[in-house]
Amino acid sequence: MTARWVVDEVQPARDLNITWQPISLLFKNNPDPESDYYERSYFTLRLLRVLESVRAADGDDAVGPLYWEFCRRIHHDGDTGFTAAEALATVGYDASHAAAFDEDAWDAGIRERMDRGLALVGDDVGTPIIAFNDRDGVKQGYFGPVITRVPPTEDSLAMWDALVALMSVSGFWELKRTRTERPEFGPRP
Repeated sequence: MTARWVVDEVQPARDLNITWQPISLLFKNNPDPESDYYERSYFTLRLLRVLESVRAADGDDAVGPLYWEFCRRIHHDGDTGFTAAEALATVGYDASHAAAFDEDAWDAGIRERMDRGLALVGDDVGTPIIAFNDRDGVKQGYFGPVITRVPPTEDSLAMWDALVALMSVSGFWELKRTRTERPEFGPRP
């Protein structure tokens, strides 16, 4: 939901240049291999490998369309049985990237990129992480915001502007309240 918020509502009004970075919840949370969570997080790690293969071949801008296709299938369709080749074909990318799904050689790069993001926010967080330069030009990061639906444009921009302002406040660390509803993904984009 946070990604949709940034791309659909904030980016057009605030002229953002977005670079998607990986975070593996398998690496981050180290779940028990016997758990259902392990299987889900291992599947998404394997999808991250495919994204990194696309990035290596075609650059940062090529990651977005495949990321959104993965999100549509998982979150809107409830499908975790699709193949990387199917998703690649849907967005018109070379099927050869599907081989990365089973190649753990991509894992070191995923860990490195993930660690750079975590270095900005600390290790006691998950996803999403948003990072940008504060008013002094220092790269800073946030965990969150965690939202259950994309706010209307006016609220979306107010929330973004507040986050930007807070980024430059020395000593500001955290806002939080208990989540009482599940995400509302809306229509399939």
